[in-house]
Amino acid sequence: MKVEFDIASDQIDGARDYQEDAYMVNQLGETESGDLSSLIIMADGMGGHAAGNVASNMVVATFNKTFQAKFPTTQVAEVLTEALNRSNDQIRASVKETPALRGMGCTMVTAYVEGDKLFWVSVGDSHLYLVRDRELIKQNADHSYGAYLDMMKEQGMEVDEQAGMSRNMLMSAMTGEEISSIDVSETPVKVRPGDRIIVASDGLDTLGAGAIIQYSSWSATAKECVYALLKAVEDANKINQDNTTIIVIDVKEREVAGADAEAPAPEQPVSRVAEFQIPDEPKEPRSYKWLVWVIVLGLLGGGGYYAWQQGLIDQAVEKGTELAESAQQTIEAELEAQPEPEPEPEPIAQPEPEPEPEPEPEPEPQPQYVDKADPFRDRLKSGGYGPQMIALPGGSYRMGGASGLVSPDEVPRHEVKIKPFMISVYEVTFEEYYRFANATKRRKPKNNGWDIKTHPVVDVSWDDALAYTRWLSKETGKRYRLPSEAEWEYAARGGTTTSYWWGIKPGSNNAHCFDCKSDFSTAKPAKVGTYKPNPFGLYDTAGNVWEWVHDCYHRNYKDAPDDGSVWEGGDCEVRVVRGGAYRSPASSMRVENREKFKSDKGQYNVGIRVVREP
Repeated sequence: MKVEFDIASDQIDGARDYQEDAYMVNQLGETESGDLSSLIIMADGMGGHAAGNVASNMVVATFNKTFQAKFPTTQVAEVLTEALNRSNDQIRASVKETPALRGMGCTMVTAYVEGDKLFWVSVGDSHLYLVRDRELIKQNADHSYGAYLDMMKEQGMEVDEQAGMSRNMLMSAMTGEEISSIDVSETPVKVRPGDRIIVASDGLDTLGAGAIIQYSSWSATAKECVYALLKAVEDANKINQDNTTIIVIDVKEREVAGADAEAPAPEQPVSRVAEFQIPDEPKEPRSYKWLVWVIVLGLLGGGGYYAWQQGLIDQAVEKGTELAESAQQTIEAELEAQPEPEPEPEPIAQPEPEPEPEPEPEPEPQPQYVDKADPFRDRLKSGGYGPQMIALPGGSYRMGGASGLVSPDEVPRHEVKIKPFMISVYEVTFEEYYRFANATKRRKPKNNGWDIKTHPVVDVSWDDALAYTRWLSKETGKRYRLPSEAEWEYAARGGTTTSYWWGIKPGSNNAHCFDCKSDFSTAKPAKVGTYKPNPFGLYDTAGNVWEWVHDCYHRNYKDAPDDGSVWEGGDCEVRVVRGGAYRSPASSMRVENREKFKSDKGQYNVGIRVVREP
């Protein structure tokens, strides 16, 4: 059985003045055996040195270049170790060329997945977890002093803690010196569909194992899991919270069309790493003197103070002082050579103007409600009525997110012109869907004991949702369908331009999600229409349940249609869902956020909203 990987990543600064973590996600494509493979590198700069971020970026760039030069390989453990040592050599060579960098370093964990095999190499206290059947299994070793004490205790040997040594003190790190301990998987761990792999810096330690399992189980996708864990770290509001980087890999069953099927092109690497140019031989590294000055000038007021106090960047400061003094002497000599200007008459004293009052901060933009058409229902031939609908005016808007750093599949932002259409005011309920299921002898999803008249239907596949719209068309004589992705976002925005139709932040009690701070249980969706509608008069476009749209999934919006039509092509085995859900984090409700699911499978948190053409 072949597998594929859904990978998401992001990071936060925590309480630090600058980001010390660097990472790269490289989807390498197929090996000779036909297995998909991906390389995930994450380095955490050591906070005791102002150039920790230099080390982490250098290590990620060097490791990636070294590994890819050997790819593909059957000697994975050896190549991982070689890439790690090559990265450490690069630090050593850079320190030799720029002594002010002496003492900089980082921890690192790299995961390499090839088909159903998981390999890794790590140094330090960053994490590689496998989540399986609600169990959190740490794969890589922890090289901190505290982990050493715990290990000795488990082996029945009590070791007294040495005075002056903290539990988070590293016993192995990458500093250019010989690495005291490297953890590398000599044999791979077998993964299977349904497994989730988490690669994270030690900032994740803010959460306990139970919390990580809980947030992971609530998250249907890799992207949701990243959002949820980072949000939980931020909400913990820990003093001196470290930078936190999280990369989540979901292992899924891969459907192979046949032996002759064309392999998908590997995605472009996702990275948070500077574009370091790594030389072929570490003896002649690129000069980082410019970066030393950036560190001196930009970080001395924050994390760089410690390094300065320890004398780690004295040489850079002295060099800068020499340059500044030389420049000053040159300027003074030029000034002496110029004739002195005639003295200007003293200006007449003017009364000092009264200070202008400081401008008040601009209020958060408020949604402007529009004049709405009256809702209506179409009569069904078999009796009863279809979903309540409302007509939306046509218009144009900017579709997508502002930055690919948040999510690469939300860009480029582009102008879309939308024709008038009609859309359901609420998410389709169990009762409305059951009428279709009974008439067509289709499987009825379980309602879990919820009120079928007021709760949105869930556990319906995209195929089910499409069949429902076709049945509505036959019953009403009108053309019903699923919304295009562009139509859905236009409707959900309601004429606003912020990530949430009510403002720039999720706030509290605006929608139903697991951290929306509402009064309703996150164990189930709320009744449709529980929260206030958006300016177009639509309910629950944010939160409650994800909603299917018609479009096939594309990795980004390059070449996307600008007329609001359905976008076919791409990967049509998976279809797009929008809007977030009751057990998803608030960030998943961003109006530009996209997720994808297999079209032939229902999900516990995915429902339907329908469109009707005029």
